[in-house]
Amino acid sequence: MISEGISRKSFQLVHQSNLVYNTCWEDPRLDRKALNLSTEDEVLVITSAGCNALDYLLDEPRSVHAVDVNPKQNALLELKRSAIRNLDYESFFDLFGRGKSQYWESLYSQKLRSDLSLTAQKYWDRHGSFFSCGGRRSSFYFRGSSGLFAWLVNCYIDRVAKIRDDINSLLAAQDVTEQSSIYQSRNLNELLWTRMIKWWMRRDLTLSMLGVPRQQRNQIDQSYAGGIAQFVIDRIETVFTNRSLQDNYFWRVYLTGSYEHDCCPEYLKPENFQRLKSGLIDRMTVNTNTVEGFLRRYQGNISRYVLLDHMDWMAGAQPKMLQSEWQAIFDRAAQKARIIWRSAGMTVDFIDPLKVRRGGQEQEVGESLKYQTQLASELHERDRVNTYGSFYIADLMV
Repeated sequence: MISEGISRKSFQLVHQSNLVYNTCWEDPRLDRKALNLSTEDEVLVITSAGCNALDYLLDEPRSVHAVDVNPKQNALLELKRSAIRNLDYESFFDLFGRGKSQYWESLYSQKLRSDLSLTAQKYWDRHGSFFSCGGRRSSFYFRGSSGLFAWLVNCYIDRVAKIRDDINSLLAAQDVTEQSSIYQSRNLNELLWTRMIKWWMRRDLTLSMLGVPRQQRNQIDQSYAGGIAQFVIDRIETVFTNRSLQDNYFWRVYLTGSYEHDCCPEYLKPENFQRLKSGLIDRMTVNTNTVEGFLRRYQGNISRYVLLDHMDWMAGAQPKMLQSEWQAIFDRAAQKARIIWRSAGMTVDFIDPLKVRRGGQEQEVGESLKYQTQLASELHERDRVNTYGSFYIADLMV
């Protein structure tokens, strides 16, 4: 019980006082196939860093509602929205592609700030240095708690393991065969995963920096041979040896501190930036609230839900709130609604038994969900991030 309390306090300390995610680590290429968006869809997505909310807009749904209980995550998405509206492409790419701009102060004060909410203004008034060119962590992608973790990993790569040349060779490899050869021939598995690193990967504070609460860690420890440390080792080895790094911008940005024009999220590409700027960006709303809180206030119907992995920790820490959230989802869902989510666990058994009321009768959530198991499995196998244990696509049956 004491260790659970310490873990909970560590997670709350990191998440309540910090920007946790500076980029999304859910592959939107898979999400967009899973969602199959149309011009009639209204989408609810947990904000995180806002990258994927912007990507979904490129499929031209009626609206995308980004919802997050952490106002700092929404402040980041507001900044991206303001930059799309008010900057030229190269200035935009400097900020969110390269992660820094020598013109940050003038861009912010003259073009960005006035288009932000008061909450976002207060945050960026204090944290604009995230985008400045100076300092030891001279990239936005080394800021926030997950960015700090990425910076520490890079320090380890450069100063302790001294394998920067090997990492650069992996990133420059032309195909998966070459990547695997580099990884195996240079013994990167042994150089990366020392006993010290394995020890740190088991610490709650380390996992909290990555946005992994104790509930998720427990799921992996219980369902994966070797527990959390071996899960991470195996997942990263798969990325380096069995996933092409040529377009894997998720790992590239944390290993280098920046994106490249030919390896970046879709919203950062010039043609898509122009499409967003030409009006698509105005189809997005940014909301600081819980999923349930937003749904209780919203007057429309949501046809697509992107719930990320937040239900993992709710199931352990706040099961009554999770049940209430699913009731709100059912109450506000449009006909033929589709819901997607991810989990750290290899399987999820805590959603289907939840009790909700439909048509005046109590039933289990699972009774009204039709899982697209084959599609989810096929997409999960192509996940460029490869950090989740499982992926779910479910249609709400009438």
